[in-house]
Amino acid sequence: MRHTHYVYGRKALVAAFLSIAIFLPTAFAAAPQTEQGKVTSVVDGDTFKVKLGTKIETIRIIGIDTPETKDPRKPVQCYGKEASKKLTTLLRGKTVTLEKNPAEERDKYGRLLRYVSLKGKDIGAGMISDGYAFSYKIFPHPRLEAYNTLEQKARDANKGLWGSICQYKGAAASSAKSQPKATSSAASSAPAASSCVIKGNISSTKEKIYHLPGCGSYNATQIDVSAGERWFCSEQEAVAAGWRKALNCN
Repeated sequence: MRHTHYVYGRKALVAAFLSIAIFLPTAFAAAPQTEQGKVTSVVDGDTFKVKLGTKIETIRIIGIDTPETKDPRKPVQCYGKEASKKLTTLLRGKTVTLEKNPAEERDKYGRLLRYVSLKGKDIGAGMISDGYAFSYKIFPHPRLEAYNTLEQKARDANKGLWGSICQYKGAAASSAKSQPKATSSAASSAPAASSCVIKGNISSTKEKIYHLPGCGSYNATQIDVSAGERWFCSEQEAVAAGWRKALNCN
């Protein structure tokens, strides 16, 4: 009897060990890559600087886009200052957790791309939910669908930048994010400056194409800045930003 109990006990131990051995690699593979750092300053509503070890790095929050405040080529866009102030209030001087997107480490400007959380709260999700940021749809990422849902809820509730002050809502306001201060639907359908009339569109295949006045598709092309599309003031600016000229332009 002792021998039988010993055999069964040994089999149980082996089975338990094998189940753990199978489980552990999967668990470790699924664990997100995170690190912590102290925020030293906030650049704008979606970008800040953080101390990681002995280095200061610039962090671009994955999946959100806030109205422009720092681009010298553009006026300050509607609700940009409010978004910057909000992120400053949330993060300045705080120790945050940064989570990597395995697909991409840095953007073309050398900024680290990270999800950001503070005491377990997803900061990007909160910025969208409270109406301080758009869901940045141009680049796919693991939380895109959830962020899009949060944006729609904020939009439906007229929160923050979705309120009447900015006129970002509606088809007539598709280019509204290019506006410094839109006060009507008519104003929001125009570029930020009268000379910036080149339309930087993103196709369904994610190709960046710019359209000049007179191009075959110019009048039919709508610009949705919340999706990463933009207005350009010159062809050189469009090319430098990674757009190509539409094939139906003369």
